[in-house]
Amino acid sequence: MVAGEASGDLLASHLIEALKKRLPGAQFYGIGGPKMQAAGFQAHYPAEKLAVRGYVEVLRHYREITGIRRKLLAELLADPPQAFIGVDAPDFNLALEKRLKAAGIPAIHFISPSVWAWRGGRIHGIARSVSHMLALFPFEEAIYRRHDIPVSYIGHPLADAIPIEVDQSAARDRLNLPQDQLVFALLPGSRQSELHFMADIFIGTAKRLHQRFPEARFLVPLATRETRDLFELALYRQKALDLPMTRLFGHAQDAMAAADGILVASGTATLEAALLKKPMVIAYRMSPWTWRVMRRMRYQPWIGLPNILAERFVVPEFLQDGATPENLAQALGNLVEDRDSRQRIAGTFAAMHRLLRRDSADSAAEAICACLNREDKWAPAPKAA
Repeated sequence: MVAGEASGDLLASHLIEALKKRLPGAQFYGIGGPKMQAAGFQAHYPAEKLAVRGYVEVLRHYREITGIRRKLLAELLADPPQAFIGVDAPDFNLALEKRLKAAGIPAIHFISPSVWAWRGGRIHGIARSVSHMLALFPFEEAIYRRHDIPVSYIGHPLADAIPIEVDQSAARDRLNLPQDQLVFALLPGSRQSELHFMADIFIGTAKRLHQRFPEARFLVPLATRETRDLFELALYRQKALDLPMTRLFGHAQDAMAAADGILVASGTATLEAALLKKPMVIAYRMSPWTWRVMRRMRYQPWIGLPNILAERFVVPEFLQDGATPENLAQALGNLVEDRDSRQRIAGTFAAMHRLLRRDSADSAAEAICACLNREDKWAPAPKAA
């Protein structure tokens, strides 16, 4: 088993616990983090070795990462496991899975790469690499079946973790917020590169919202000290230190649960906001060069997961040059003032939550065990009708 980031470590730890209930004698080893180790995983290499992002950082660590993959591959070929499970980290895992599958070792991939969003040509490489795909979203199942890739839809772990009914009052109590105050949550991203492009825009949006709603308070959960420092520098640049703003170290879910409206950078946080049944505006900016490349590679008119799942614009999206403080403040302000729109959005998100809530760890364990017990192991899935 290989998981390369904190999110993968968490998901894999739940999967290990679910598999141990069905396979009490099973052993789990490979690359993993502390949560996996707490579940009984033997880490031959720590997960943080793979937790690198961006072209420059990947190139800096390329030799070390490929060396780890080469050593792990040799171990697995010398003493073949019953199955290999790659948890996300597609750039590392798919290459490893291809070699293992060719050697007759079942290669299961947990969390589908976003072939439905961009770089769809990867599906052919996935077909050569993966024996069985575990998909988090229902629409992914048909994509893999069309390419004869065995697949199981298991639901999304966030949908299991977040209650159907969200207690906004309790979230405000945890954050020491008044119950009757208008609250906005701002989530400008979890990576330093995202803060570089988004921090000033989000602060400019908050300044305009404060002019429109003088009684409002702003919550800004930030994942690391580095992103917190970048956001505070942007506050100085924007001369916005007097804004009624609370910066939080983590606590993103509490901040969103407590909020009346959310401004969020595209990513998993948009799904989390949807599962909390919150009105939101989605925004994203990147370098002009990256934007030109990505725009040509996109397959859908939406970038936010809630809109992709609904196959329509449930909430507004503003990208690149359209992501201005003026546009964002007007859209979010209009949402929080429109009770009918908020109720429609909440109803759509509640239905989405029920669709994604399937006890994903248990569903994944069931799918893995079913595959291991099949006589025709890893036969292609039937084509979708």
